[in-house]
Amino acid sequence: MIKNEKIKAAEVDVTGVNGEALGVMTTSEALKLAKELGVDLVCTSLYSSPPPCSLISSGKAREARQQEKKAARPAKVKEIRLTPNIEEHDYETKKNQAQRILQGGDSVQFVVKVSGKEGAKAKELLEELLRDLKADGQKKTGIQISGKQAAVQVDPI
Repeated sequence: MIKNEKIKAAEVDVTGVNGEALGVMTTSEALKLAKELGVDLVCTSLYSSPPPCSLISSGKAREARQQEKKAARPAKVKEIRLTPNIEEHDYETKKNQAQRILQGGDSVQFVVKVSGKEGAKAKELLEELLRDLKADGQKKTGIQISGKQAAVQVDPI
């Protein structure tokens, strides 16, 4: 994102603070207008001629840049391991940990280690977790029970 004096084009296509099209003008005129309004002139793309620019307040430009960075990074999948016979306090701790991860924009893979006939108990535990985390995430895969583990992946909303 290029802004203000760093824009080297001779002419720019300017969009106003409220989204109204102000038309094509010289860069110096656009910078003068931006200073009068107390905002920044931000170039959104360099691949067209004249390049489209917007008049944006400093805070909004910074916020837009942070959102672009956040959207550009790939989501990570963090794994949380559980056992079917989990204590209530431990369950709450794992649930809170998953909420923080989901609110941070990453996915969570819950894995429950199963031995013997604990498959049904593990499935109930995962269903309970999915209900508790409904506000923060949605399941990407169904609950998969295979051999010695049960797993489900939850993606952020």
